[in-house]
Amino acid sequence: MRIALNGAGGKVGRVLAPALVDAGHELVALGAAEAMVDFTAPEAAAANVEAAIAAGVPSVVGTTGWDTAAADGPARAAGVAVLYAPNFAVGAVLMMRFAAEAAKLLPRAEIVELHHESKRDAPSGTAKATAALLGGDVPIHSVRLPGLVAHQEVILGGPGQTLTIRHDTTSREAFVPGVLLALERLSTLPPGLTVGLGALL
Repeated sequence: MRIALNGAGGKVGRVLAPALVDAGHELVALGAAEAMVDFTAPEAAAANVEAAIAAGVPSVVGTTGWDTAAADGPARAAGVAVLYAPNFAVGAVLMMRFAAEAAKLLPRAEIVELHHESKRDAPSGTAKATAALLGGDVPIHSVRLPGLVAHQEVILGGPGQTLTIRHDTTSREAFVPGVLLALERLSTLPPGLTVGLGALL
């Protein structure tokens, strides 16, 4: 597949670009692309998605902190799919699922998310998505420190017990399988915005 990769020089992009090529994809400009992948910054992502929609190119977006809902209407009107996932690590998606299941029996929960110091949004998109799955106003605690990549734990409590469900991303290579899966399934998605890698698992 011919892919326009926005953010190829960034933290994720530097890992993703060679992985895409190794998987048999070709990196091209948007005008020649069959799909656009975006791992940039919040202020750039919306414009990049808008440009892809205008070009009739479906998108896979891992950038968090932008107004994702604004892409839905234009994408529907253009007949183009936009997949946004706050986290492309399969383990993180499973962590969210397990936490949602546990919350049915242990309804009190708090989320602690830890990321590298240059991450711009806090709370993270993954933490917000997890809180939404748990249902209700779940407190989120954000930590930004050097030495971290992406980590999240959901702590659920009940009388006399706690349950902690944690996922650690120690390398951005963890995002590659999820992005490859998203590209493989992109043509099966309906026009408009689809949220979460979990929709493909």
